[in-house]
Amino acid sequence: MITRESIKLELCEAGLIAVVRARTCEQAVPLSHALISGGIRAIEITFSTPDAPEAIRNVTRDLGDAAIVGAGTVVRMEQCHAALDAGARFVVSPILRTSLITPVHNANRAIMVGAYSPTEAQTAYESGADMVKIFPADGLGPSYIKALRAPLPDLPIVPTGGVRLDTIEPFLKAGCVALGVGSSLLTKSILDSDDWPALTQLARQFSDRLKQVRQSI
Repeated sequence: MITRESIKLELCEAGLIAVVRARTCEQAVPLSHALISGGIRAIEITFSTPDAPEAIRNVTRDLGDAAIVGAGTVVRMEQCHAALDAGARFVVSPILRTSLITPVHNANRAIMVGAYSPTEAQTAYESGADMVKIFPADGLGPSYIKALRAPLPDLPIVPTGGVRLDTIEPFLKAGCVALGVGSSLLTKSILDSDDWPALTQLARQFSDRLKQVRQSI
């Protein structure tokens, strides 16, 4: 049985969450297949994707349990409900939108709430967020995460922004439970050209690097 707790565990085990901002709804299924082939099974389809709920529904139907499909860039309640109705297993908000937590938990699904400051991160956690999305993390970096977790070690942090092949190790060593990977994986050139073999190859580099780092920690 799929539960909120099992989804959180799956996301932590997966380690990498592909943040998908597709150009079209139709791209969602083939790019998801490419990600799975490259070893990345956690897929966050953002509401910046045209017809995002339909994209979530199509990927969920096509890939089934092979993928952990969620919704990203959720900032309004109607988006949250649409994502859950489409089959999203997790919901991600880039901002501190704690009002989304209750409906997601009522659906027995997981939610990641956005934060930037220590106060926002702790507020998200105390409000019941399953994970805390530090965003944008590119200007903060692993050193910020390490400093943040020193007084707040219980925070289940997932940074998004600035996660690249060369930053996987420092982010994980800083104590992140998973990493959100966006444009460094789903590059503009790949999306513009529908180059799914290139996406599979790049996804494999990320998943291999994750395994290497986890074995060394």
